[in-house]
Amino acid sequence: MTRKLRMGMVGGGIGSFIGDVHRKASSIDGMIELVCGTFSSTTVKSISFGKGLLLSTERCYANFEEMILKEKELHKDIRMDFVAIVTPNHMHFSPAKMALENGFNVICDKPITLTLDEALALKDIIKISGKSFALTHNYTGNSMVKQAKVMIQNGDLGRIRKVQVHYLQGWLATSIEGTGQKQAAWRVDPKRSGIGGALGDIGTHAENLTEYITGLKIDEVAADLGVFGKGRTLDDDGNILLRFDNGAKGTLSISQIAVGEENNLAIRVFGEKGSLEWCQENPNKLVTKWLDEPVKTYTPNGNGLYSEALEVSRIPAGHPEGYLEAFATIYKNFSNHLLALENGQRPNTPDFPTVDDGIRGMQFIYAAVESNNNNSTWTKLV
Repeated sequence: MTRKLRMGMVGGGIGSFIGDVHRKASSIDGMIELVCGTFSSTTVKSISFGKGLLLSTERCYANFEEMILKEKELHKDIRMDFVAIVTPNHMHFSPAKMALENGFNVICDKPITLTLDEALALKDIIKISGKSFALTHNYTGNSMVKQAKVMIQNGDLGRIRKVQVHYLQGWLATSIEGTGQKQAAWRVDPKRSGIGGALGDIGTHAENLTEYITGLKIDEVAADLGVFGKGRTLDDDGNILLRFDNGAKGTLSISQIAVGEENNLAIRVFGEKGSLEWCQENPNKLVTKWLDEPVKTYTPNGNGLYSEALEVSRIPAGHPEGYLEAFATIYKNFSNHLLALENGQRPNTPDFPTVDDGIRGMQFIYAAVESNNNNSTWTKLV
């Protein structure tokens, strides 16, 4: 590493959950430092919050427009290298667009944008700008997820036939958005969340994890979505049948009203020769089952791992690695990509989610909503 990369942040102030996650994850590998930001909707709050992060007042900005334009004027050895966008969905596209058009790389929370049209437009903007873009589908950074992906890629399980994935939470089982709960309020608001509720918030994680691990594409869906919270218009529950491009079948279940569930993201993949299962709440174990062999459980830094899994394991075997470490892997790989470009090297295919993953997520949301609105008819992702 030749130097630390300098990060600016849009959002992530008082009351934000994900902003603090981004700051912690980006710092884990010592490759990134936060140098500026616009953290709140008011200048006073933004400056106050930034000072609490030990930033200078001059680099705590009133809004993202001011931040991007003023940072652009600074010397290249001081100004930010990239922008982290950690806002609700409706505030992803505009700062990403402006940052890219002014020469800054971008890392953004998921789903990528408020609408599919914005996602498609952003892909064109990225291409014209020549800058890099990453999306924080953080679960793909887990070492056991990497192991699962390479096992399937190398044919260890044989041809994939069936996939079951679910993402279950219970935190919206009551209408807490009416109590002033900030994180709930924007997620149930179509103007800030988009056309998908749980679909956008956690469904896109399940979709992305499925396509990442299996290497398959979801071809079409048949969705039955539910709205259980009083006064809500967006889905907070759903069951979706999947058809994949290789002929495999699958199911995807999501819920934010599943009482007692915390963050239960889990996947099972069945092939001709074997199967595997992984659960985010027990992320250090990848369980595999075989036609003619005993059950085998893989762990980080354990025996039999592929190099791709070993490369993202930071600590000795038996020490838990989880959410923050997986999130940090996205930042680390993005940083290595940017530094390689800066040093005139030609990076390998990016090992982090890109704009194409973001577009897939939006296509999934739109197809599921369309299917649900048409009595769960099969609908293609286009």
